[in-house]
Amino acid sequence: MLYRTPPLDDADRLALDEITEMRHEMRHLLRSPRRWTKQLRRNLTARAIAGSNTIEGYAATIDDVEDLMVGEEPLESSETTRREVEGYQRAMTYILALSDPGPEFRYDLGLVNGLHYMIQEHHPSKRPGRLRRGPVYVASPEDEMVPVYTAPIGDDVPHLMEELVTWLNEGDLDSPVHVRASMAHLNLLKIHPWADGNGRMSRALSTLIFSREELMPAEFSSIEEWLGHGQNTYGYYEVLRQTGGPRWSPDADTSTWLKFCLTGHHVQAQQAKRRFDLYTRAWQALTEAVSGSGMDERVAVALLPAFLGGRVRRPVYQADSELSLQQSTRDIRELVRTGWLEQHGKARGRFYTAGPRTLGIREAVRRSTEPFLYPYRR
Repeated sequence: MLYRTPPLDDADRLALDEITEMRHEMRHLLRSPRRWTKQLRRNLTARAIAGSNTIEGYAATIDDVEDLMVGEEPLESSETTRREVEGYQRAMTYILALSDPGPEFRYDLGLVNGLHYMIQEHHPSKRPGRLRRGPVYVASPEDEMVPVYTAPIGDDVPHLMEELVTWLNEGDLDSPVHVRASMAHLNLLKIHPWADGNGRMSRALSTLIFSREELMPAEFSSIEEWLGHGQNTYGYYEVLRQTGGPRWSPDADTSTWLKFCLTGHHVQAQQAKRRFDLYTRAWQALTEAVSGSGMDERVAVALLPAFLGGRVRRPVYQADSELSLQQSTRDIRELVRTGWLEQHGKARGRFYTAGPRTLGIREAVRRSTEPFLYPYRR
């Protein structure tokens, strides 16, 4: 028996209606190709990867995750964090690839174990991709010696996973995708079927459900970034503690968990829309400014990450703009010379941030953002 989907109340339905409206609006906006769409999607994916790993204590900057995604060396993350991020990135890349339409797709234990192996491959002693045999405990964030949750015994794991896989293929198919993703997340996390990596795998499974939905790219729906923010991470642990208590209790009420997840999806939908708007306005401001200064508007591709507070690396600009080495090098040098970018570091560690001319037009764009609205607080 699994934790069951709770009945929806009026507040849940209103939150879902608003999320659906925002998602449909984003889907419409994404139909028109823009030169920076690839950059936005990569940034959102990097934020999800960074958020999910931060929850587990592996803090990586968004810049470092983006660098790893395009094959560049990270500049700040430790080797340990790098291995964790690379594992999660492999799984996320495959999950996003599974958005291709096709009725032949089915969830199965091999797929789930395979994703877990991608995440945990660098921990061979923890048997990545294989169900645990013994007990497992979730430690308190305040004291790792204090167990706050004891998962089902190892002998129960295979049949619980079989039940979960069956539910993924056949259960609650009429429920909104946000509800199904939230319940899959909860059940996998509560089963805790592996020796380690259960939290990240549960969040990855939630993203996979969105990826299969095909309504819009899954990176616009994941709440992993939201969960990785400090106060939300504490709330995440607390609502998991409240839902079923310290042991496997599938009869427990799951409505508080669902409301927590729908709050995350509501805020994340606003965040995705906000970022789309911000990229749109930033691109317009940058292309107008660089064209007015006599430069080709393609250099806005290099300026956009710096404009939004990130760093720029010449090979990434080259790939994003499909330029030659010589063209990208000339562009970056000219942007530094004319004050659009500021150079830091040397050789392979060289990167660029916003220069005074970029900073001069950034604040007017950023000041126009609105605060988030929260469901269940009306």
